[in-house]
Parts: sequence; C-alpha cells; structure tokens
Amino acid sequence: MPEDEYVWLPRTNILSFEEISRLVGVFTEVGVNKVRLTGGEPLIRKNLPQLVEMLSSQTEVEELALTTNGLLLKAVAKKLKDAGLSRITVSLDTLLRERFSQLTRRDQLKDVLDGINTAREVGFQQIKLDTVIIRGTNEDEIPSLIEYGRMIGAEVRFIEYMDVGGATRWSQDQVYGQKEILDTIAKSFGEPIEQIDVGSTAPAKRFRLKDGTVFGIIASMTEPFCGTCDRSRLTADGLWYLCLYAQKGVDLRGPLRSGASNDELKTMIVNSWSNRNDRGAEELLQLEDRNAVIAANRLRKDPHLEMHTRGG
Repeated sequence: MPEDEYVWLPRTNILSFEEISRLVGVFTEVGVNKVRLTGGEPLIRKNLPQLVEMLSSQTEVEELALTTNGLLLKAVAKKLKDAGLSRITVSLDTLLRERFSQLTRRDQLKDVLDGINTAREVGFQQIKLDTVIIRGTNEDEIPSLIEYGRMIGAEVRFIEYMDVGGATRWSQDQVYGQKEILDTIAKSFGEPIEQIDVGSTAPAKRFRLKDGTVFGIIASMTEPFCGTCDRSRLTADGLWYLCLYAQKGVDLRGPLRSGASNDELKTMIVNSWSNRNDRGAEELLQLEDRNAVIAANRLRKDPHLEMHTRGG
C-alpha cells in the first residue's frame, strides 16, 4: 500500500477512455502489440469493461491483459471476459489471512481468492499470480504458493522486492533473490528445475519443475534486464515513462488535448524511444550503499513518483 498521506491526481487530468484508446492506437502504429491495464488498481475505474472492449476491438492489439489486486474481480470478471480481455494477473503476496491484512491493510483475502475462482469459472485460461517476496515476511510461503497455483491452474511469478516509488521502508537486506527462491523451491520440490523460454524479452524468467509445473521469477534487483527491456508505461493522466525507475515522463496528454495529429504523436513517441538510454536497475545495482530511491516527503509532493500512479 502507498503512504497514508499521498496526493491524488487531479480528476480533470485523467485521460478519458477515448483518449486512452486513441493513444493505444498510435502506439500500435509504431509497433506495440501487447497492452496491459494496471495501476494502482484498474478495477476501481468506473465502467472499465467499456475500455477493455474499445481496446480489444483494435486488431493490432494481439494481447490485452490486466493486473489487479483481485478485491473487485468477482463482480466484473465475466464482463471483462465478454469485453475481450485476454488474460488476468492477480497480485497475491500471501495465502495467510492475518499476513494479508498486515500487508494490504484489509481483511479481504477471501474476496481475492473468490475473484480468482470466478475468473476461472467465466473462462479465463491464462491466470497468473504475482508475488513480491520480502525476506522475513513471506519467503516461507513460496512452496505453498506454487502448490496453490498448480491446484488452480495458474502460473506464479515471484518478484524480487524493489526499491521503487512508495517502497520507502525498503532495505537491501529484505531482498530475497532469484537464487534463494530457486534454492527454496528445489528443497521443497526436488530437482531438476529447468529454465524455459530462454532468450525471451519478457521480464520474468520461466522455470519448469520435474512434474511440469511452470513458475516465473522477475529478478529486477539481482539480475536486471535493462538491455532487453521493451516495456513502457502510460499513466492515467497521460505521462509516458520509458523506465520503471524514471523520475520524469513524456507528456502525451498535453499535445493530445492541444490538437496534435496522430502523425505528430507518433513522431514524439518514436523520437523518445529511439533516444532511450534508461538503465535504472543496472545503475542502482552498482551502488554499494543502497537505500530506497524516493523519500516519503517527495512522494507527497509529486504523486507521479508513486508506483500506484505509474503502474507498479
């Protein structure tokens, strides 16, 4: 959860569905073919299935995914499926009720699990579970999360705890790295653990257990993948970030609302991407004394530094 005293984005700055759809169309014209709706929490956006339908109708969008905390998923899963959503990822850091309450400040683990079950029932075949592993908090649940994923037919992706946005309480010793995750899994399920999809530009490395169970690890902290990263993020108010660690984004809302043509927007996008030299995770890996990147007082002054604003 973000800091208690955070700043909301002005409502008038938030892109309309039509503006989002137009920008997605411009991005597809320069090569983008996968779109993910994330947040914060995308399901709190009113009439979100309408946006899903608008985006899924664009033929150039080959995959339309959504990442959610799952709290509201049960009520809208069928509408999202009917609107054309390709797949769902649910953020789930624990299967223990008390621990869930501590991490999320809400006693609603059952709602999340019910939402996952409903998504399966309405026909979502590709469900993923994103789990941030924090040393001393939930590394003991790695085996049970894999078992849960296997039971419901979902792929679990373990994510190293990152020092981005609102992670103001982050410290290096809380990072439970990829090697430790693999060691923990090997002790519980045995070896060999086979890496698959070698050479993929996806952020997660994927592995397969000897019984065929597949899981992923996003090792942004211990093995950054800046050199192959092809992801970027468009905020709800139209700032385009070329790197998760970037502290400034490219304003697309301004030109969009000032009457810029699609060709002018494409030129902005192509020029910015061509000049991209972001290596945030790799640069931070070289620091000997590493602390949280953004202090709490800066987050309150600039909400764009928060991960719930830029899609963390």
